[in-house]
Amino acid sequence: MRRRGLTVLLGALFTALLSIGVLRVPIPYVVLGPGPTVNTLGTADGKEVIQISGRETSTSAGQLRLTTVGVQPTVRLRGAIAGWFSDDEAVVPRELVYPPGESTEQVEQRNAEDFKVSQTSAETAALRELGFPVQVVIKTVAADGPSAGVLKVGDVITTVDGKPVPVASKVTELVRAKPAGTALTIGYTRDGAPATATVTSQEQDGRPRIGVEIDQQQPHPFTLGIDLEDIGGPSAGLMFALGIVDKLTPADLTGGQVIAGTGTIDDEGNVGPIGGIAQKLVGAKRAGAKVFLVPADNCAEAVRNPQPDLPLLRVGSLDEGLTALETLRAGGQPTRC
Repeated sequence: MRRRGLTVLLGALFTALLSIGVLRVPIPYVVLGPGPTVNTLGTADGKEVIQISGRETSTSAGQLRLTTVGVQPTVRLRGAIAGWFSDDEAVVPRELVYPPGESTEQVEQRNAEDFKVSQTSAETAALRELGFPVQVVIKTVAADGPSAGVLKVGDVITTVDGKPVPVASKVTELVRAKPAGTALTIGYTRDGAPATATVTSQEQDGRPRIGVEIDQQQPHPFTLGIDLEDIGGPSAGLMFALGIVDKLTPADLTGGQVIAGTGTIDDEGNVGPIGGIAQKLVGAKRAGAKVFLVPADNCAEAVRNPQPDLPLLRVGSLDEGLTALETLRAGGQPTRC
């Protein structure tokens, strides 16, 4: 009887030790949780996030907070189980965050590059909103290309077949929209004088081209920059753009409230979807946000993951974001998700 009891005890101990071992073994999942939020109108690490010199800036009584997602890259079964039962976290396959064949360092590097691009696009979109248009300037003309002898270095391209080109990428888009061998009417200015020229595109590397290299410029009489470290990805673009507009205009876009949000932005001010909306809503609520700006394509997911007393405002562009804040400040009802 004593031997049987000892066997049962040893079996239970072995099972417990095995269970502990299993719980500590890493599994191919990551846990997503609320990350830090940052007031784009304020400071981080003792430095202003949006830095402007050479022009007077305004101050705001409220805040415009970008939101982030925290990633726990190494997960054990115990942590995954806790995440599955948490209202604030999500457990997802590791490959969704760290694609096969890419190291953690490579993913972080790409996220850092995306973050820099989001800053540049936010600056471009905000300055266009403030009346500083982009100039698409010809940087080089291929000597044996279709534009040789027609267009010159320094020409500012304004239209392609009558369609305006507000940013450099639009030129490429319009040229590629028609097959190689198409005669295109290129509108441009040279030394301030408007003109047009006909350029027949040619195929190069499998795509129609007009034989010029272009550069995007946006002259403005002040310096503008964004200084924020340890955050990656493109999803802060919208909040950066709103912050720039707020600082360069007299009106307080916040209306004295803490406003949080997320969304990518391109040079033309279009707002795109992001990941981790549920975790960002939690982070915004914890930061005291009174309203949350949601990319239009994320509205359905945001509605499924609401936070108490945190209205969700639908935003598809920088213009829509500005309109929503103006309506809110005036006591109106902006478009909700």
